[in-house]
Amino acid sequence: MNEPRSETPHLNGWLVIDKAAGRTSAQIVGRIKRLTGAAKVGHGGTLDPLATGVLPVALGEATKTVAYVMDGTKAYRFTLKWGEARDTDDSEGAITETSEVRPSRQQVERILPDFIGDISQMPPKYSALKVSGRRAYALARANKPVALAPRQVRIDSLRLLDSDAKTASFDVICGKGTYIRALARDLAGALGTCAHVSVLRRTAVGPFTEKAAISLDIVESLVHSARLAAHVLSVEAPLADIPALELTESDAHRLHCGQVIAVSGPDGETIRAKSGERLVALARIETGMLRPLRVFNL
Repeated sequence: MNEPRSETPHLNGWLVIDKAAGRTSAQIVGRIKRLTGAAKVGHGGTLDPLATGVLPVALGEATKTVAYVMDGTKAYRFTLKWGEARDTDDSEGAITETSEVRPSRQQVERILPDFIGDISQMPPKYSALKVSGRRAYALARANKPVALAPRQVRIDSLRLLDSDAKTASFDVICGKGTYIRALARDLAGALGTCAHVSVLRRTAVGPFTEKAAISLDIVESLVHSARLAAHVLSVEAPLADIPALELTESDAHRLHCGQVIAVSGPDGETIRAKSGERLVALARIETGMLRPLRVFNL
């Protein structure tokens, strides 16, 4: 039986989904694509199935801006459970180690500065990173060796919220590629114990926050009416930090057709080329010429 499609199938922009636990990010994207009938749908950063929170979903022309969201700062709230290491570094996995050591609040706060800034982090073996062409989690599930290398990640802030003999909760703001499960694992290791993530919620991705997030149930209830459009944020939402340049109608047409136009500005600068309120292209200045990188059909 075919599902009826949205009455607004040509939506272009961002839906901020408040992902429930138990679904993968790909499942959310697939569901929204079926509901809206959008030709292109993508997301701005994978969330683990057990995680909840902000999952920005790009519709139509917004898929051309996904990379800018993926590169953006992320914010999370997480709880770790002391005394149990698990092979997945979260509550879904099998217990691999236990410890009776329970750090005090003061001990936890004392080590937090060591985890702020640019740090080296070993990704979890249950991750989507590729090893010799295969996903690391697929190798781990098949009990095959997973050879991952440490990599540099950025932690902008790490704050302890609550702590007791069983758990500790934190707020963290971090850069691209940071694994919260690995952060929890390493925090415990630095305190002479072990732990895993028991609760994980993403509270922000770049400009997208919980305030704008709606559940998939709400999308399903609104998708057959024009009211869904009220929840769709602009294609430009993740591009606010990129300088805008107003073009004439003729220059906008030329750039949209893939031609270059003469401009002044520093070489290598990326520009948001606009004609009135319409986003024409993302373009780059090269030797006095503005060259289109991504053209938008809006």
